[in-house]
Amino acid sequence: MRHAAVVCIVLAGCDAGGSPDSSSSPVPRVEAPDSATNAVAGDQAEAERFYELNDLAKQSFKQGKIEQARKYANELMAALPKYQGDWNYGNAVHDSHLVLGRIAVVEGDMDQAKKHLIAAGKTPGSPQLDSFGPNVSLAKDLIDKGEAATAIEYFSLCKNFWKLERGRLDQWSEAVKASKTPDFGANLLY
Repeated sequence: MRHAAVVCIVLAGCDAGGSPDSSSSPVPRVEAPDSATNAVAGDQAEAERFYELNDLAKQSFKQGKIEQARKYANELMAALPKYQGDWNYGNAVHDSHLVLGRIAVVEGDMDQAKKHLIAAGKTPGSPQLDSFGPNVSLAKDLIDKGEAATAIEYFSLCKNFWKLERGRLDQWSEAVKASKTPDFGANLLY
């Protein structure tokens, strides 16, 4: 009973015996969320979608779902202006162009694929890209199609953000110039 009295005093304003005190003010009502709260929730959901689109686009492409991959990559690209200051912005720039470029390769549009590879290389970087480097699958696709010069230009652009590359970009460029396919390791998977 003592516990109930304490709860009553704290929550409803009761006397020391636990009986409601009619002279105390009522417990404040909890109001329904206002439009500002709803807007914050909407912004959070939109940001979460922005973070998911990178993987959705890349995974859809890997699964052979070309139209779905195109849809996600275009949605990601359309969201870019809103997220310019976001930590994921550089990833989104790179990944949207990566996926659209790989789709262009599949569709035989090498000019579009090359444009997307160069645009991907112009990303401002991100915590992930700056540390682990880019996914170079589009560069490899183009090398395999005889577009070595574009891949080498892309590797040069990646030097602007990939600070921990430890000479790999130069090694890859030299291998491509020697008509060899570089060992890209995990950079084909990111």
